[in-house]
Amino acid sequence: MDFEKIIRAFRKKKILVIGDVILDHYIWGKVNRISPEAPVPVVEVTRESFLLGGAANVAHNIVSLGAHASVIGIIGEDIAGEAVKGILGQKGVDCSGLFTENRPTTVKTRVIAHNQQVVRFDREDSKYVDGRILKGILSHIRSVLKGYDAVIISDYRKGMVTGGLVKGILQKARPEHVFVALDPKVGHFDFYKGVSLITPNLTEASLGSGIEIRDDASLEKAGRALMKKLSLAAVLITRGEQGMSLFEKHRITHIPTVARKVYDVTGAGDTVISALTLAYASGASLENAAVIANHAAGIVVAEVGTAVATPEQLNESFT
Repeated sequence: MDFEKIIRAFRKKKILVIGDVILDHYIWGKVNRISPEAPVPVVEVTRESFLLGGAANVAHNIVSLGAHASVIGIIGEDIAGEAVKGILGQKGVDCSGLFTENRPTTVKTRVIAHNQQVVRFDREDSKYVDGRILKGILSHIRSVLKGYDAVIISDYRKGMVTGGLVKGILQKARPEHVFVALDPKVGHFDFYKGVSLITPNLTEASLGSGIEIRDDASLEKAGRALMKKLSLAAVLITRGEQGMSLFEKHRITHIPTVARKVYDVTGAGDTVISALTLAYASGASLENAAVIANHAAGIVVAEVGTAVATPEQLNESFT
């Protein structure tokens, strides 16, 4: 397989990303003492940074890999929402599909000291999108979908992804033969019936299938159960240090990890689904697309914080 040729083809592709838009707020510092007020560390803040999370990070991964991306999701009328739009614009992501609603923009604040996460604060309202807003979102999706090579649905259970949304996307995507990949969350598996592929981790695959994964036999049983239950063409189960397993109609492919160092797995799932979908849209088989996604994940987990991979890094990973 000419992986370099596939990676070169990325720049001609357009991917539509739909899902929960998140702002990742990092507070970096150092700990030298314990508070006299309570048995907690005192973090001396040295810097702060704002990064894209959720569907916004998936779109960032797509453009970092050299392709074009548009994101559809919900933000609040607040400073965090403006920050999300600003960062997306800087990265070259089309954010004309962002809808504002009377809820706060989802923000995850992580306090990091000496490369270790000390605590995380979440600001969110995860009620399901419905009514007028849902109709507006589906109308926008239907009007633009034909211009894209593939769709990624990024579900973080923050209210954007519903059964109605997924059905509405598939009603338009299926007749156009558009590939729809979905990054799932526990509790929502019933929403996903009929998409092209899902990318659960081991825990999500276990809970989604109702089969506890303890070994290769139970892994295979769970993967097959998900395919049957949700009428899927494929399932990619990510397995951490054990790599990933791709389930297709007539075969299972186990792909060992290529990660040499693992500092932070934050956002690794975003990278996997981005690279896999982009590679498949660029002409790779699902198996080779999964291999490319595996290499992309190996790159980002070697960095602290939400990270992305570049075509140059991917090419170097294959040499």
